[in-house]
Amino acid sequence: MPPSIDESFLALPLRRLAEAALARATALGAEHADFRLERNRSAFQVLRDARPAGSQDSTDAGYGVRVVHGGSWGFASGADMTPEAAARVAEQAVEMAKLSATVSAAAGSGDRVELAPEPSHGERTWVSAYEVNPFDVPDAEKTALLADFSRRLLDHEAVSHVDARLWAVQENKFYADTAGTITTQQRIRILPELTATAVDSASGRFDTMRTLAPPAGRGWEYLTGTGWDWDTELAELPGLLAEKMAAPSVEPGAYDLVIDPTNLFLTIHESIGHATELDRALGYEAAYAGTSFATFDQLGTLRYGSEVMNVTGDRTTEHGLATIGFDDEGVETQSWDLVTNGVLTGYQMDRRSAALKGFERSNGCAFADSPSHVPLQRMANVSLQPAPGGPSTEELISRVERGIYIVGDGSWSIDMQRYNFQFTGQRFFRIENGRLAGQLRDVAYQATTTDFWGAMEAVGGPQTYVLGGSFMCGKAQPGQTAAVSHGCPSALFRGITILNTQQESGR
Repeated sequence: MPPSIDESFLALPLRRLAEAALARATALGAEHADFRLERNRSAFQVLRDARPAGSQDSTDAGYGVRVVHGGSWGFASGADMTPEAAARVAEQAVEMAKLSATVSAAAGSGDRVELAPEPSHGERTWVSAYEVNPFDVPDAEKTALLADFSRRLLDHEAVSHVDARLWAVQENKFYADTAGTITTQQRIRILPELTATAVDSASGRFDTMRTLAPPAGRGWEYLTGTGWDWDTELAELPGLLAEKMAAPSVEPGAYDLVIDPTNLFLTIHESIGHATELDRALGYEAAYAGTSFATFDQLGTLRYGSEVMNVTGDRTTEHGLATIGFDDEGVETQSWDLVTNGVLTGYQMDRRSAALKGFERSNGCAFADSPSHVPLQRMANVSLQPAPGGPSTEELISRVERGIYIVGDGSWSIDMQRYNFQFTGQRFFRIENGRLAGQLRDVAYQATTTDFWGAMEAVGGPQTYVLGGSFMCGKAQPGQTAAVSHGCPSALFRGITILNTQQESGR
């Protein structure tokens, strides 16, 4: 049977609280009001060398009321699950809107909050795509599987230590607004990760290598056979780590690169995902990690990359971390173009930013990470599309005479406008005359966003496509985190600057 909403969440007085809050906000003159009740459960298990080293299981529950009153925003939150308390929270939200209007008037701002229209969707239920809820699996079973994975790595003489961790989240949301939309939703996501460490006892030198399995909008089945080949990955990792320990350091210079999806997803996140958030492009999100070079006046004209570059924003892709049925403003989620044949053609929007620039509708990108936080415009699943019938990763490598094949994500650095960047990785393989010729160490690639994507000569076919992602995308003040996926194929880039990270750190 397909998964269903947690009965204990449905047992909460969802409708009574929403009705009390929305009725009070309307009575006080709010032009718009929405009510959002959340219960978010997060659990960690950590093992060190196949032995338990820590665990945590926590739940954040409560509700928030957001209003537009007198052309200004107001927001308040609470945790008392009574209709009387929900009505008081609505009153507080209206008072905040009045205070905000007073401050705006004193500052000489005549801006009024307008929201892009969204039809009423009536009553809707949505559950993410998973088979086994990890919270239905006993902790002892989870620990036993992580210990087994760890021992498989520890059995290899090249591996000195193994850290294993499992992070699972169940997110429940109930939403209702004065337009008549009522949604009840449940999302499951999971992040398994193992890191092997090799130590050279003679020199004291050490290095690490992580598994490549990305976090996913899946359940416990992700670790037991569906969605990732753990047996192959665990069998190959120790040998790759041993080879990395013995690998030479890279010579800096210009190289052709074939970048694996397990690395490229992070470059997409930083240089495209954040850069195409409309609030950044308009200058509204400036304090936390800056604005964007992809300003609104360049929509439809900015040459973002080569003609093989096609990027979509998507809140509907199966197993995506940012996938949901309806966002935190009651907008039904969708898919749309961000970059088409290398040209900037779209942005990620919430209802406020969409209205500011005259768009007919938001594309469903409002999200709050807890009941006590106001919804923000947050990132969709931003993905580089593969070429239909396109080449394999091996075929892309065969086109390179002197280059590097990069696998797995590492550290990153990017400027406030999402333009100048530097990325590392987990594994680097020298390419000579179209073939892999052993690993390298200390590799980082550096470019500007438009130069990098403009140097992309080819993208792989659908068989190379992987949906990567992160649980920890940060934004806003006070800070909020969101989970987001980025799919992409392998891709070939020409003439990219490569730095030696050891030489750079020694300067």
